[in-house]
Amino acid sequence: MESIKKYIAEFIGTAVLVIFGCGTAMLVGCSAENGCGYILTALAFGLVIVGMAYCVGNISGCHINPAVSLGVLISGGMTVTDFIGYVISQCLGAFAGAGILAAVFELGDVKDLTGGFGSNGLAGVNDSAAAGILVEIILTFAFVLTILGVTSKKGGHGSFGGLIIGLTLTLVHILGIGLTGTSVNPARSIGPAIAAAINGNSDPISCVWVFIVGPFVGAALAAVTYKFLESSKK
Repeated sequence: MESIKKYIAEFIGTAVLVIFGCGTAMLVGCSAENGCGYILTALAFGLVIVGMAYCVGNISGCHINPAVSLGVLISGGMTVTDFIGYVISQCLGAFAGAGILAAVFELGDVKDLTGGFGSNGLAGVNDSAAAGILVEIILTFAFVLTILGVTSKKGGHGSFGGLIIGLTLTLVHILGIGLTGTSVNPARSIGPAIAAAINGNSDPISCVWVFIVGPFVGAALAAVTYKFLESSKK
């Protein structure tokens, strides 16, 4: 029963992330030329993490991101069974969030300024999959390394952990939005890409693999690096 509650918390948290993060991007745009929309989108994603960390963090740890769950798994913080349950819940939550956005924007006849439900793309790196993967590895590495440090029992960050993690997500978005739209989260990429494909835009789904591979590699590297750094202190 406890595991089911964790999965439900991850489903809700990821849905909220997509609704508010991708929804903000859809409304204000996220091109580098439009500074206001760019910063608002970065803040939206970061603030959702802050809110959800203090909402469901005590239930599931508030991963709401398969890459984060992979980092925790490699670090020994969860079982393989829970990892699978988390990833499934997160992907379903992201799809539900994208579906809610589709309903709101379609029923309200609201223009989606991103053209794809806030999905990720490679336009900022001239459609280079290799560059996109490299960007996502770097962004995810920094994000997951911070999470592992903040949530470590030796970290001593206490109640400020959620704020630190949310601000870090905002930071990686500030750099990454103009390059890949910033994924660092395979579920967040998959949900909007599927919604866009259903709506007739197949471009996001064609490159969604980049936003699965990049974040997973970055998270794995972060977990291995943090385990090494932490062990060297002993």
